[in-house]
Amino acid sequence: MNEIAEKDVINIENMIYEIDGKEVMLDTDLAELYNVETKRVNEAVRNNPDKFPADYMFTMTSEELRDLRSKFSSTKISTKSRVNPKVFTEKGLYMLATILKSKTATNVTFAIIETFTQVRYLKREIVNLHN
Repeated sequence: MNEIAEKDVINIENMIYEIDGKEVMLDTDLAELYNVETKRVNEAVRNNPDKFPADYMFTMTSEELRDLRSKFSSTKISTKSRVNPKVFTEKGLYMLATILKSKTATNVTFAIIETFTQVRYLKREIVNLHN
């Protein structure tokens, strides 16, 4: 099993956003984590459209993008970009990992999986505290 540093999980946790009730990660953040250009992430999607149905990956609407920018000023979304970013759900991240095959991609995917698991656990704990 790969050892995931707590700081890696915290860094990834800060890259998970909620859009329309779905926890997602931006293509730009994934590219940074995978140490590739954003266009490589989007290229993987473009070359494998059958592997990314709407509940795996979607392109943000302009309204979703404005809302995200207003809620999270730390997002790394260029205001100069001509296209809205793609976002990936947890299932989409697993699929992306099968396409971006590298040692870095494997290690990052382990960290992402651990992070999503911890986020789910924390949400359950919060719900339990409120009941």
